[in-house]
Amino acid sequence: MTKKPPPSPPLSPPPERARLAAALRELKGRTGLSLAGLAAKTAFSKSSWDRYLTGRTLPPREAVQELCRLAGEPEGRCVALWEIAESAGSGRAKEEAPDPPDGATPEAGAPDDGAVHRGTAVMAVLASVCAVAVGGVAAVALLLPHGDGEPRASLSPPPAAQGPRCQGESCEGQSAMHMKCGSAPDTLASHRTASGAWLELRYSPECGTSWARMWATRIGDRLEMSAAGGGHVRDAEVQSAVDAANYVYTPMTATRPGAVVRACFHPAAGGGEECFHSRVTE
Repeated sequence: MTKKPPPSPPLSPPPERARLAAALRELKGRTGLSLAGLAAKTAFSKSSWDRYLTGRTLPPREAVQELCRLAGEPEGRCVALWEIAESAGSGRAKEEAPDPPDGATPEAGAPDDGAVHRGTAVMAVLASVCAVAVGGVAAVALLLPHGDGEPRASLSPPPAAQGPRCQGESCEGQSAMHMKCGSAPDTLASHRTASGAWLELRYSPECGTSWARMWATRIGDRLEMSAAGGGHVRDAEVQSAVDAANYVYTPMTATRPGAVVRACFHPAAGGGEECFHSRVTE
């Protein structure tokens, strides 16, 4: 009699997703909530949270933001981890030249998770369509059961499904992630520094703001960003190993189409500053 082969062991999640799942489990521990408790306080079921927290499934961005809210944690770090995991899972990470914070950087190229010089605006359009879909169908979806038969927890869309929390001058000095301006930004320009760090200038047409971000950095590296005629210089510094392993963002500054946006990098290891700029397009 032929013996049946032993069942295959469960596949381990990709490292990017595993890192995100570990961060989410830490946040769950802070909330003191069980899986059932999370399901009761969010729009996601108990079984869904089990898959998200074990890394078997990449959670929606909204689930990450909901858990951050419940744990009283600023969402920037976990959303950055989600961006890395989502990019790797969708294959976009292979197409983008600069690798995310946890990978080795290639020799040349310009990354983007929204659009690069409008040439790859398709990704931004898709992201915008998804955002509209979430907001438009959330009220209907919340009235329906989950695919696993569990009912939704509430009849109103989660706060994360709402649009940006500011626009123009009201965004001045605010975090793009916290104010929900970073869902589908344009990448105006990219630059790789002599120390190996990657920099990007970002622009949100919906919020009318610009900011800069950096990764593959070292503790003490600093990034400044300003818009011509704006009068404000926004800066960010890599303050810890956690920062060095993730995206670090400057606060936003209000910008209009046609404005020139400039970023300058100051390496911790010394050496001259490195600056680059771009113009916000229509």
